[in-house]
Amino acid sequence: MTSGDGRPVVILGAGLTGLSTALHLRRSPFLVAEREQRVGGKARSERRDGYTFDVTGHWLHLRDDRVKALVRGLFEAGQLVEIERRTGVFTHGVMLPYPIQANLHGLPLPLVRDCLVDFVQAQVTAASPGAPAPRTFREYAERRFGRGLAELFFVPYNTKLWGVRPDELTPDWGSRFIPLPEPAQVIGGALGLRQEGLGYNARFLYPRAGGIDHLPEAMAARVRTRRPDSIRIGCAVEEVDPEGRRVKLQGVPDWVEYRALVSTIPLPQLVARMPSAPAEVREAAAALRWVSWSYLDIATRRAPPMHEHWVYVPELHIPFFRVGVYTNALPAMAPPGAGALYVELADRSGHVRLRDMIPHLCAMGALAGPDDVVFSELRHEECAYVLFDDACHEATTTIHAWLGRVGVRACGRYGAWTYNSMEDSIIQGMEAAAWAEA
Repeated sequence: MTSGDGRPVVILGAGLTGLSTALHLRRSPFLVAEREQRVGGKARSERRDGYTFDVTGHWLHLRDDRVKALVRGLFEAGQLVEIERRTGVFTHGVMLPYPIQANLHGLPLPLVRDCLVDFVQAQVTAASPGAPAPRTFREYAERRFGRGLAELFFVPYNTKLWGVRPDELTPDWGSRFIPLPEPAQVIGGALGLRQEGLGYNARFLYPRAGGIDHLPEAMAARVRTRRPDSIRIGCAVEEVDPEGRRVKLQGVPDWVEYRALVSTIPLPQLVARMPSAPAEVREAAAALRWVSWSYLDIATRRAPPMHEHWVYVPELHIPFFRVGVYTNALPAMAPPGAGALYVELADRSGHVRLRDMIPHLCAMGALAGPDDVVFSELRHEECAYVLFDDACHEATTTIHAWLGRVGVRACGRYGAWTYNSMEDSIIQGMEAAAWAEA
């Protein structure tokens, strides 16, 4: 391996952040080590019998001009399609436009009345001098939207998504991702004036060929044109020695010396591979929690009746919290006239029975009928979302401070231990490359 001035920047993980880092290194040699047998991380796709499934919804919402230029430069003209978001909330047997806080019309009138009264009261309270900042996500939802909307949607939905009570979650993760309509929009939506286009993800891009994995594959192809042997798949990191500025990689007999180390692997896994980490850093890593979940890929004979790209399902008695229909965005994700769905499950135990899902999926229009399923596959993601509890901020601050002192940059959703989008991950790779070459 190279050493001295020729030492490479080592990048752990070939997800979007790791690939973006490699793409934006201008002067330095680099080596990307990926544990799996393919690049992409969570931005991967599975294919079977003409059906294509991502790791649930991976729609590419872009706002940053640098990322727009990068992504469009990876594809030929016409290889990306731009789609206007169609999303819904299914509750009380009714499909409402998303976000529910601005589209209450269609629910029972007493429920709409109570939600509006509580919303107005919450606005008055929030405007009062000295109003305290919310400490938990439940408090955030109640103070921002009122108790009615909190109990109707925000508390049950997030209980299903995170697998913990919203009282255990801090509110800082959601401010950017939760639409905050104006009072006129909330009232207008309750009266039946449809409020659409709210939130950060009103439009998205997607590869016309079907499958979000076309994005990381295109990024990797661009990296390999510059340095053909720079990405090693099936190459997990076994140990990191930050004092010696070297890493031990699976299948590589010698230590690899580096001039800079960029890690995109989950933060607790990185610390576990650093025997020299001080006790307070190991304790901080042990305090970090994450959400694992299971989901179903479902292939259907016919296109689903519902037209939404994805739908939020807050009611606790329904065993899933979100359903998406890939083929509503891109029919090429399934054979002609068929459908491809994902169903994200509230149950983390793995004891899933499709027959328990089918009546609910039919009721919301995700299935045309009980006999419409061609096949289904149960999948599991061990590390899906970072859990923002009371310990998270202090623990990540401790870990990142130490990593900074020993010259390691941890970034991306799981490296930084944050809640972000695919675009954010690409931007963090840009920033990591600039850091490595500073």
